[in-house]
Amino acid sequence: MFRTLSSLSQAKTLGGLGSLFILLSVVPTIGWLIGLAGFIMVLFAVKNISDVLSDTSIFNNMIISVISAIAGLVIAVLFVIASVLTFVGFGWMRSLGPNFGGFLETVPKGDIIALIVSIIVGLVLLWICLLISAIFLRKSYSAIGTKIKVGMFNTTALLYLIGAATTIIVMGFIILIVAEILQVIAFFSLPENVPPPTSPPSSTIPPPQ
Repeated sequence: MFRTLSSLSQAKTLGGLGSLFILLSVVPTIGWLIGLAGFIMVLFAVKNISDVLSDTSIFNNMIISVISAIAGLVIAVLFVIASVLTFVGFGWMRSLGPNFGGFLETVPKGDIIALIVSIIVGLVLLWICLLISAIFLRKSYSAIGTKIKVGMFNTTALLYLIGAATTIIVMGFIILIVAEILQVIAFFSLPENVPPPTSPPSSTIPPPQ
């Protein structure tokens, strides 16, 4: 499914540009296409790194992270839609017309509270899935940072985890944006080749007298 690339230099280009494209996903109209292209480029970059390092867990953890995030979005959307449809009923639009204010006045407060609670539950499910996604993303990026000696990957992974855990407040989204910016720097900081492992310092023991 993913073609193995030849060196870290190509992962550097794909991952760096892909991360930039993800940041551009806020562009009106075509932003989501740019972001999707960037997301796929980052996946190719991580697959390349995983192959170069001969560590399948790097890419596997990334895939689990992606699946968890997508599952969370799907579950949350379906949960909220089902809650809203249950609240308003499928036929209320035909019988009500534009008199939405009158409709709200006839709805028991208990039903409104139930709707709000249902939406909150859906958002909590999304938050849990995003947190799981961030945990596996951190495993993937931490392995890259440790083996290739690019500490920015470790920092990016940590900020993604903190951002996902704090998305229940506005600060969490700001942290995620910062993490995405650092991801750009992390990929562009990749070396051309895998650095050799660091040898432990040798201790010289004087011969016995």
